[in-house]
Amino acid sequence: MIRLLTMLIAVLVNCVMGSTFAAMVGINPVVGAVGLNVVAVTLGNVFPAGSLRAGVYTEIWTGELVKHLRRGLEATWLDGIPDSSSIVNNDVIHLVEVGVDPDVLINNTTYPIPLQALDDADIAIQLDKFQTKVTPVTDDELYAISYDKMARVKESHGNSINDGKFQKAAHALCAQQNSATTPVLVTTGERDADTGRIKLRMQDIINLKRALDKLKVPATGRRLVLCTDHVNDLLETDQRFKEQYNIDRGNGTVGRQYGFDIYEFANNPLYTTAGVKKAVGASASTGEFQCSFAFFVQRVFKATGSTKMYYSEASTDPEYQRNKINFRHYFICLPKKTDAGGVIRSGYQASAVIPEG
Repeated sequence: MIRLLTMLIAVLVNCVMGSTFAAMVGINPVVGAVGLNVVAVTLGNVFPAGSLRAGVYTEIWTGELVKHLRRGLEATWLDGIPDSSSIVNNDVIHLVEVGVDPDVLINNTTYPIPLQALDDADIAIQLDKFQTKVTPVTDDELYAISYDKMARVKESHGNSINDGKFQKAAHALCAQQNSATTPVLVTTGERDADTGRIKLRMQDIINLKRALDKLKVPATGRRLVLCTDHVNDLLETDQRFKEQYNIDRGNGTVGRQYGFDIYEFANNPLYTTAGVKKAVGASASTGEFQCSFAFFVQRVFKATGSTKMYYSEASTDPEYQRNKINFRHYFICLPKKTDAGGVIRSGYQASAVIPEG
């Protein structure tokens, strides 16, 4: 029964793929469907072991994973950021091609208008590489419930890759430390009795707005990505934020206040007590907490590179008779300029201040 089911699934998959490819190149879809099945039989040593070859698996599974990764960006703080994927070549992007904004002259009365070269020294950036750990899938699982298993494996690996992409993007969009063009502000609320963390209050967001105003960051297109600690702080103290938070968030935001589209993310970067950003994936020491960050959408970019599935057949593993699957995906998100965002990190007070007298 399993053998027959495998054969039918294989024929169906080959028909769909063959007809699709044929239509793309202007050939009768029927010819493509029949042709691919003939090729599968010829090269695959007949059903069922060869009808769903590794090549067929990897093409279908890779395509499904790519769809999953794209959907993972929808209604998130990465959605709508300018996409420069079209200029990625061999998983490398050239920053000069991403674009540098020229200065604007208003009511100019001086001629000739000065030239501003945009041919900055070319910087080639390798996209970040995200690789999942290997998932073993037995031959019985793969042949008997191939579509269910494919969906589960694809979803699991896709979720892991997206988690890594968001964590790395958040880290890249946060300043290393405070400077004139990269403000890293410190919270000014009450002290949390359990952790010593100084809580966020709405005035801190107003202070961040003021800092971006001074940098002349455009008012439209500002996004604020709050860590969960800061979201909870505002839920405790700000009724307006609490009301917005409880509204259905179909567009991914948890509110809009003071010109910011506000999002929530659970894996924002950590900062030391000295105000220095820690490495991606670093653990928190005493007094170190996740930050919140803001950016101007049009001054950052994202780019997606290649996605590849790695697959070894059970026939190469006689001891366990299991297939092995994992994925590699390239992606990057970076700021175009360093003067279009800011950070709010939590302050720390080791012990409560005891009033004198």
